[in-house]
Amino acid sequence: MNWHSEWEHQVRIGARRVGNGSPCYIIAEAGANHNRDLAMAKALIDVAADAGCDAVKFQTYSAQTLYSKYTPTFSYLGDQNVYELIKSCELPREWQFELMTYANERKLDFLSTPFDFSAVDDLVAIGVPAIKIASFELVDLELLRYAAATGKPLILSTGMASLGEVEEALEVIRSEGNRQLVLLHCNSLYPTPAKAVNLRTMHTLQNAFFCPVGFSDHTVGSVIATAAAALGAAVIEKHFTLSRKLPGPDHGAFALEPEELRQMVADIRAVEAAMGTGSKKRDAAEEEMALKGRRSIIAATDIIQGMVITKDMLNVKRPGTGIPPKFLDLVVGRVAQQDIREDEPIGWHMI
Repeated sequence: MNWHSEWEHQVRIGARRVGNGSPCYIIAEAGANHNRDLAMAKALIDVAADAGCDAVKFQTYSAQTLYSKYTPTFSYLGDQNVYELIKSCELPREWQFELMTYANERKLDFLSTPFDFSAVDDLVAIGVPAIKIASFELVDLELLRYAAATGKPLILSTGMASLGEVEEALEVIRSEGNRQLVLLHCNSLYPTPAKAVNLRTMHTLQNAFFCPVGFSDHTVGSVIATAAAALGAAVIEKHFTLSRKLPGPDHGAFALEPEELRQMVADIRAVEAAMGTGSKKRDAAEEEMALKGRRSIIAATDIIQGMVITKDMLNVKRPGTGIPPKFLDLVVGRVAQQDIREDEPIGWHMI
């Protein structure tokens, strides 16, 4: 399959365009860090808004439809029973419209990751601007098909996936006529060690599928997420929490605390501003430094009007207000048109 013409190069999420040179769309991933407390969920929204994020994201799942009661425990979760843990973390679905309204009031897009068909229906019903599919669900092709059929833009994480599995998922999405897709490189490790990240995979995905590509980050801190932005990530998704000391599976080392989230957003915006156009030229703000900090031709001694200038009468030093040093040989042999004081920059009008 030649994917070059299959996807939109920019995807609209809410009021924002994502991809193709637009600013990085930053998703603050709240996950289960609401701890089934509505006030805490709203506090997370406040943190995301105050940090300058573009969206806040929760997760919509039911333990009954997500995990078997006999699922082995995950090593990063210790000895906790997976089914019981997920049951304790379910976001009450009746909160979602209230949370979305509150997020919108704080100028944030509200997103949530659905893990079953009814979750897709619930999110579409309240009017979410996009649907985020988790890495673990990439192989659930029927869920992908159902989400794609809504016509909503899809954001698809690709943790654990081979290129072949990504292509299978995209075939299903394309078959539903949905052309609005963002792929996120992701590592399904909590936390992810830097040596396992392989950020260049973003370019592999971009070159293979020609859609906007970003990064869902599970590393400690925000350095890797900022690096991903420098490499052109269209979307950055990062877990955050009110405090890593809180109980629950998503409050771990890979989640940022409020001030860290604010700093990550500031760093990403600084990186974007720093990338520039690639044109090598003097910035207007450098003019003063060029004038005062560069070297020019300076009189090494008093030069009297009418004198023929010799090389030993000249120095090259700062400031740069005189004749540029590259013209030194042209100045030698000229006649002084006026008195020139020792240590005075020499201009063309003086000779």
